[in-house]
Amino acid sequence: MNSMKLSCRTPSPLGTILLVANPSGDALSGLYLDGQKYFPEDADACRDSPRLPVFRDAIAQLREYFAGTRTAFDLPLAPTGTPFQRDVWAAISAVPFAATISYGELARRCGRPSAVRAAGAATGRNPLTIVVPCHRIMGSGG
Repeated sequence: MNSMKLSCRTPSPLGTILLVANPSGDALSGLYLDGQKYFPEDADACRDSPRLPVFRDAIAQLREYFAGTRTAFDLPLAPTGTPFQRDVWAAISAVPFAATISYGELARRCGRPSAVRAAGAATGRNPLTIVVPCHRIMGSGG
């Protein structure tokens, strides 16, 4: 199986966004802002594939989100991470629009209430910023 990452760049109100798909091109595996801490080092090696349906759908939904007409994303996702990271990202995805929760609550929702720091670290490694809305997770002090 080809392991080449597929990508597409799109402008946004936050700057250029790099979209990355899984090797089969049927799911979004990354969404990164320029300068983001964990921006993929191999981004330039990705094959530019702007015509992939998953990219067209993601771009359309991002435009709606930035226009204020979309509050949740409906995209096939395939983030790469540990089982715990994927649990954290799934729990983040379940936080409703305009709501926030603490890292402690996030850890509880993942079934590991004592793993607050690990939940925070997994939140920071979220490869699908905006679509998996990590900005809804806050420290206990707000």
